[in-house]
Parts: sequence; structure tokens; C-alpha cells
Amino acid sequence: MTAPYLGALALFLLLTAAAGLIRMIRGPDTADRLVAMQFFGSTVVAVLLLLAEITGDDALRNVALAFVLLALMALIAFVERTPPQNGDNTGPDRQP
Repeated sequence: MTAPYLGALALFLLLTAAAGLIRMIRGPDTADRLVAMQFFGSTVVAVLLLLAEITGDDALRNVALAFVLLALMALIAFVERTPPQNGDNTGPDRQP
């Protein structure tokens, strides 16, 4: 694949990231916002990896890896802080 195709793909991914950002802001529920945030983060990582391939800059790959780790931490924090739904209070660290 040549660089112009990768650039066009990066632009398309940025447009879909903008749509995900709108969904993240307007989401009716916190779970919807989390899914949109994960989609947005994945898209940004894909764009960074494409830009790293286009420019040959390895630092962009490191930034993409840092974003993946931050997204994972955000997901874990969300799951730990979200109260159980429908009275489901089971689980290894939930009080009976």
C-alpha cells in the first residue's frame, strides 16, 4: 500500500472518530458513552499507527501503545465504579 492510500484511510478513520465523539457526548447512558469512548480510542490508535507507517516515526507507535493502555485503565475503572444492574449483587468482590 502506498502513502496516499494510507492517508485517505487515516482521513476516513478521523471522520468516523468524529462521529464516535458526537455519540460519546450525546450518549443517553453511561454504558453507551463508554462504548463510544472505546471506539473513539481505538480509532485514534488506528490513525496513529497509520501515521507511523506513513512517516516511519516509531514514536507514534509508542504513543498508540500508551493510548491503548489508557483505554484499558478507563474501562477497568468504569467497570469497578459502575453499580450492578437489576439487583445483581453477585461477583467475587461484591457484598451479598
